[in-house]
Amino acid sequence: MKLVVDSNVLFAAFIRDSTSRKIVSHLEAEFFIISTNYDELEEHKKELRKKAKMDALNFEILIEKIVKKCIFIEDKKLVGNWQEAIGIMDKIDPNDTAFIAAALATGADIWSDDPHFAKQKKIKIWKTSDLAKLV
Repeated sequence: MKLVVDSNVLFAAFIRDSTSRKIVSHLEAEFFIISTNYDELEEHKKELRKKAKMDALNFEILIEKIVKKCIFIEDKKLVGNWQEAIGIMDKIDPNDTAFIAAALATGADIWSDDPHFAKQKKIKIWKTSDLAKLV
């Protein structure tokens, strides 16, 4: 199984010992993350650390542990699928076009609990509750 991970799902893995963290830790899958994930993580790092109730060192260790289980997709790999992704997602939520492009580029599904992804029909969407049943 190959999954492009939505930022909100990734953040849930940092906040607490959650279902998302268990999925990343135990599901036999390739987890893909894009630069948007990193940018949003950096932007919200203090808030996430506070919600996780962790000191800076342990939070960085957790980030390293989770990110190590993920494959980073460089923006340049999305370019070839960008126009198709725009056609699929831009009218629904243009902020998520990159996730569609990543899924197209890797042949992966998307892991997200955001309901707007369900409005498109090209890429299979997995909710956390669906993946939890596989762990």
